[in-house]
Amino acid sequence: MDLNAVPKLKHTYSDNFFLLAGPCAIEGEDMAMRIAEQVVEITDRLEIPYIFKGSFKKANRSRIDSFTGIGDDKALKILEKVGKAFDIPTVTDIHEISDAEKAAAHVDVLQIPAFLVRQTDLVMAAAQTGKVVNLKKGQFMSPEAMKHAVQKVKDAGNDKAWITDRGTMFGYQDLIVDFRGIPTMRNYAPVVLDVTHSLQQPNQSSGVTGGRPEMIETIARAGVVNKVDGLFIETHFDPANAKSDGANMLHLDNLDKLLTNLVTIRQLVNNLR
Repeated sequence: MDLNAVPKLKHTYSDNFFLLAGPCAIEGEDMAMRIAEQVVEITDRLEIPYIFKGSFKKANRSRIDSFTGIGDDKALKILEKVGKAFDIPTVTDIHEISDAEKAAAHVDVLQIPAFLVRQTDLVMAAAQTGKVVNLKKGQFMSPEAMKHAVQKVKDAGNDKAWITDRGTMFGYQDLIVDFRGIPTMRNYAPVVLDVTHSLQQPNQSSGVTGGRPEMIETIARAGVVNKVDGLFIETHFDPANAKSDGANMLHLDNLDKLLTNLVTIRQLVNNLR
């Protein structure tokens, strides 16, 4: 897979996976810098191409009193500062057509949330910025249906699209990763596995999404064995007190061991005949 479309990647993608990782939401400059610094150290050592992830705002919330962000401009400037400080690319999700151009001025990859991936005008607006567009597969969509989302990006004159699988709804409060979808979607675009969101338990009666972070390594290993192009992992140094999605995030202290194991697994898979 050619990652040349993403600027500032420090390592060349070959037979390894690339990584999108960071907090669910930008809570402040210090926390973003702290997380980025630690992930950069790990990925440099393991030679994993790395893109820092952070939402500049959270538009999809269960309750009106849920954290939505620290302010759009402030968060986007922090993302830009992280990218410049560590010379790495950054990714954030957009929710409205007007977000596309605004976010594209600060980040390198625009992400379309799963619930919005069928919104044609939004996908086209992201594509028309010329940035890489990361399309989250809707929890309600088949792998085959994602070819149409990719085609929308191409029809807008942009051939830089990825698909990210974040699980499929299984009942009201659970998600399942169907690994049969990985080879199917790789026919359309590079595929990323969103490990942590796949372990969400949405629609809780409390209005706060639950999760199963103890299953992170299980899902990540399965993705690497099945040759996903990239992994998406939300991580935080204090998940219990994170302002968004703490229930399914990986503790930052556990990232080094996880990625070390995953690189080893990918190397073994590559040597299979």
